[in-house]
Amino acid sequence: MNNQGKPYFSVIVPVYNRRGEVRDLLESLSKQTDRDFEVMLVEDGSTERCDDIAQAYADKVDVHYFWKENDGRSIARNYGIERAKGDYFIFFDSDCVIPPQYFEALKASLKKQPVDCFGGPDAASADFNDTQKAISFSMTAFLTTGGIRGGKVQLEKFVPRSFNMGYSRKVWETVGGFREMFSEDIDMSTRIRKAGFTITLFRDAYVYHKRRNTLRSFSRQTYVFGMSRITLKLLYPDSLKLVHTLPAVFVIGCATLILLAIFWRWWAILPLALYVALLWISALAETKSLKIACLAILTSFIQLGSYGCGFIKAFVWKILLRHGRNIEEEIAIRKGK
Repeated sequence: MNNQGKPYFSVIVPVYNRRGEVRDLLESLSKQTDRDFEVMLVEDGSTERCDDIAQAYADKVDVHYFWKENDGRSIARNYGIERAKGDYFIFFDSDCVIPPQYFEALKASLKKQPVDCFGGPDAASADFNDTQKAISFSMTAFLTTGGIRGGKVQLEKFVPRSFNMGYSRKVWETVGGFREMFSEDIDMSTRIRKAGFTITLFRDAYVYHKRRNTLRSFSRQTYVFGMSRITLKLLYPDSLKLVHTLPAVFVIGCATLILLAIFWRWWAILPLALYVALLWISALAETKSLKIACLAILTSFIQLGSYGCGFIKAFVWKILLRHGRNIEEEIAIRKGK
């Protein structure tokens, strides 16, 4: 605790039917080398409540449990913020596991480089299953969208994501809370940047992110990411960059190469084969596993394909044909979900 007897950090975690994940998250938080934080666990109308799990960790973690009617994860985060006491608000997803040195590293980074908004990367823990490790690779590799999402090589300004994001109380008082919409973290980061605050990536403050544990749910998630990029373009006309169109270009390019190989020359498929080979080599070098490297090809194609298809559908429907929801409806799209 700081000199005022209040925590330096307030950790905000929205939860919806994630008992097992909450247990793993609280277990990791109980092992932190710096304990100057509180945890605001906000259960968003879950039918499988985790209040007993929170109570089991009450003697190890300064955890505050809240249950509210289901309104969406952004509303749940705002609910936690309103009741938090810390100088900084830290946002984790319930499917994260936090390395023991996280808050020690974060506090050191803030002391060295004081900023009002920041985020960190994610990685796969050694105990994740093979599918989770493959998904983690496809979400962080430069050959997929790692350059868009804050990988080691970045193709755009860093945008913190809600699985590992933080900002000061001053930001909240100036900008307000999250809006209930898809890609609410990108919307929040855009509003923070437009308000004149600096956003920084702290690479040492990383988390282990389990992400979706089935290929079907992963595909649905990335499809929504693609659609929401068009929503963000409607909200912020200058936010859509060329790099954001790459998954859509990938989908169109793959379809074109396959058709050319079928109806023209077989060797038209060679560029796609080369990309598959590069993916496999990169995944093998990173994971040291033949199985995960092969799975990574599948998860990478799912990620890029689903994102690209969602982007193309939303672009045609909302931009070219000018159909669909208006902006107010877009912002409220997840309410009650």
